[in-house]
Amino acid sequence: MSAPVTEDLLIVGAGGFARETAQAVRDVAAADVARGRAPRWRLAGHLDDDPALHGREVDGVPVPGGCELVHDLPAARVVVCVGSPRDYAVRARLVRRLGLPVDRYATVVHPAAAVSGSSAVGPGSVLLAHCVLTAGVRVGSHVAVMPQAVLTHEDEVGDFATLASGVRLGGGVRVGRGAYVGAGAVVREYAGIGAWSLTGMGSTVLADVPAGEVWAGSPARLLRPAGATALAELAREAGGPGGAPCGPAGDAPVPAGAPAHGTEDGTGPNGRRPQTRMESPVV
Repeated sequence: MSAPVTEDLLIVGAGGFARETAQAVRDVAAADVARGRAPRWRLAGHLDDDPALHGREVDGVPVPGGCELVHDLPAARVVVCVGSPRDYAVRARLVRRLGLPVDRYATVVHPAAAVSGSSAVGPGSVLLAHCVLTAGVRVGSHVAVMPQAVLTHEDEVGDFATLASGVRLGGGVRVGRGAYVGAGAVVREYAGIGAWSLTGMGSTVLADVPAGEVWAGSPARLLRPAGATALAELAREAGGPGGAPCGPAGDAPVPAGAPAHGTEDGTGPNGRRPQTRMESPVV
């Protein structure tokens, strides 16, 4: 068997989430060395469209230029680390703009994260320190899971979703594509968080949050529609140019091979049994 080869890694973005990911990459490299193997990645730099950052360093990592430089370094792996509650759709827009093949994307899992062997994590996703995936959890592509988030049995998290620090998901929760779940939010078992919705920090979610809405409070309740950029993504996926049909949390398309939304007796609301067998996490 050939020895592992250290690959260059480019982090798209240079803000807070990007800096946290860079530190996680350093920690992964240190853990690899401690185990006597070559580091998985070498930090090749942050890429950011802010020209004021070009030629500078962020926490010791160079910023050689804008995001399009990913195309000039085809051998480097990439992870896109942008987004905030003010515009949590930016990660999806940027991934679409870059148009990279799936195999260019790395998946960063901090060595202090606990990911069960029955769970799966998609390409481009980042799991930071002390987050936990207990059993049969499926995390999609380009998902951000912040420190100390806990995802329990059979949870499903759609592509481009963000789980902020300290989020707690009960079993069988379904988080839709692009949804943002704020810091410290607690979601009741088998609840659905709709696509491109935003759940406020510290909320207690006892009922389904519909797609494209902002909910907050304890118990969480509707505050207003989601912001314009999130609603634009929702509309695009509902049938706009290049879009695909997509409904509220309970009707959103399920990724191929994903487990069904289930109940305690092992069947979902539609009577189907969830598929619980998962592949090993992609790292």
